[in-house]
Amino acid sequence: MSAAVSQTDSRTRPLRVVAIDGPAGAGKSTVARLLARKLGFDYLDTGAMYRAATWHALHSGIPMDSPDALTEAVASMDLRLEPGPEGMRVWVGDTEVTGVIRDPEITANIWRVDQVPGVRQVLVRWQRTFGETHDTVAEGRDMGTVVFPDAPCKIYMDATPECRAKRRAAELAAKGLAVDPDQVLREIVERDHKNMTRAVSPLRKAEDAVLLDTSDLPLDEVVARALAIARERLGIPA
Repeated sequence: MSAAVSQTDSRTRPLRVVAIDGPAGAGKSTVARLLARKLGFDYLDTGAMYRAATWHALHSGIPMDSPDALTEAVASMDLRLEPGPEGMRVWVGDTEVTGVIRDPEITANIWRVDQVPGVRQVLVRWQRTFGETHDTVAEGRDMGTVVFPDAPCKIYMDATPECRAKRRAAELAAKGLAVDPDQVLREIVERDHKNMTRAVSPLRKAEDAVLLDTSDLPLDEVVARALAIARERLGIPA
C-alpha cells in the first residue's frame, strides 16, 4: 500500500489508532513496526517525517536558524510515505530517503527543525490525515498528547538513559560507524532535555497512556505486552 501525505486536514474522527510516545532509544520504532504487523495496521513513523524535513532543509540550503524559511520549505515539501510490513519507506520528491535520514548529520540537526512551531503544525496536520485514513500504529514524541489526543490506545515507552544509549551505540556500530559510548549517552541526555523542555509539544506521558518500561525486557516481551495493551484498549480479541 502506498500513501501520499496530503495537506488536507479533515478533522474527522480517526480510525483505530495506537499512539506510542517516548524518548529516543526506548525501542518505539521497532516495537511499533512489529505491533502494526501483528494488528494488521499501518505503521506511521513520525520521527522519519521530521528527519525527512531535516534532510530536505539541509540539502536545499535552507537556513537552519530561520523558522519562517524552514516552515515554508516543509509546507511545500513533496513528502511521500509508503507503509509496508518491513516499515515505512519515505520519499522527498523522486528521492527515496528511507536510509539516509538515519545518518548522524540528520540526528545532529533534527532539533533545529522539530522545535519550529510552523513545521510542527504542518507535519501534525499530515499525521492526522494519515490516521484518519488508516488503522494506524503511530510513534513519536507527541502522538498521545497532541496529534491523536482521542486515540483509544496510548502507550508511553521508556527506559533508563544508560540502556537507551547502549542500544543506540549498538545501532551505530552495526552500521560500521565509530562509536564513543560516553558521547552517545551525553547526546541521549541532551536530546531528552531538548524534547522535554521545548515550548511546543514537549515530550511527556499522556495522562491516559500506559507506561511500558523496556529497560530490562527482551524485544519479544515488549511486543507481547504492547500487543496485549492494544487489544484490550481497542477491544480486539486475542
